[in-house]
Order: sequence, then C-alpha cells, then structure tokens
Amino acid sequence: MTDSASPDPTSAATSPAAKPAKPPAPEEQPFASFVPNLLLPALAKEIQAYGGPEPELAFEQGPMPVVGSGCWMVKGTLPGARRFWLCFTSDNISSVKTIAVAEAGAEPTVLESFLIDEKKISLALLVSRLVQRLNGQKWLGAN
Repeated sequence: MTDSASPDPTSAATSPAAKPAKPPAPEEQPFASFVPNLLLPALAKEIQAYGGPEPELAFEQGPMPVVGSGCWMVKGTLPGARRFWLCFTSDNISSVKTIAVAEAGAEPTVLESFLIDEKKISLALLVSRLVQRLNGQKWLGAN
C-alpha cells in the first residue's frame, strides 16, 4: 500500500524553477544598442510598409532642433528633403521625448511633445506613433 501524503518523486522535475528564463524584452536592452539595432530598422520597415519611401535614418547625439539643448536623436530624411527628428532628453527610451519636422529648405520651428501620456514605452509603440505622426504630415503613402 502507498502513502498518498508522500511526495511524488517526479513532481520535482516539473517544478516552476525548471522553466527556461524568459529572454529580456527588446526595450530592456541598453539605449545605445536598442535604437540603432532595433528602432531604426523597425522604423524604416514600417515607413515602407505604410507606403512611404525608404528613409535615411541616423542616430546621434547633438543639439535639439529649435531649442539647441543636448539630446540623443533619431534624424530622418524622406525624399523631397523632408526631415524629422525624434529627440530623447537622456539615454533612456522612457525619457522625455520630442519631435520636430521640417519641409525641404525650411528649419523646424516647433518642438512637439511625443508620447507624454504613456507609462510603458515599447518598440512597437515608438514605431507606430512616429509613423502615424509622419503620415499626419501627409509624407507617407498616397495622401
């Protein structure tokens, strides 16, 4: 006769501790690798999928358009010399973000807040809202 209160020796092998570790989310990567390795390619792909032309994208540190304070930024150029800047006030995707846009031959004159109400910033959110903003300018697809 077996004792029903005794532990089953096979249950230890299926315990929760045996699960493989979940890989970190893309957003948990260091900022300096997240932006060039994940954000820029995803942004280029989404702009093209939205019907836009292939953008020229760069990631650099420099003066923020309009105000001149230092920031990290994604600089983009679309055909027709249309330009945009997605600025991060520090090297963290959750930092304060702004966006500026400029038509060919013009300098940006307005710096707009970007994703100010979002508590959790993800790669998909950054890409979709930036593409939505560019489409709002009627810079993408058949607008």
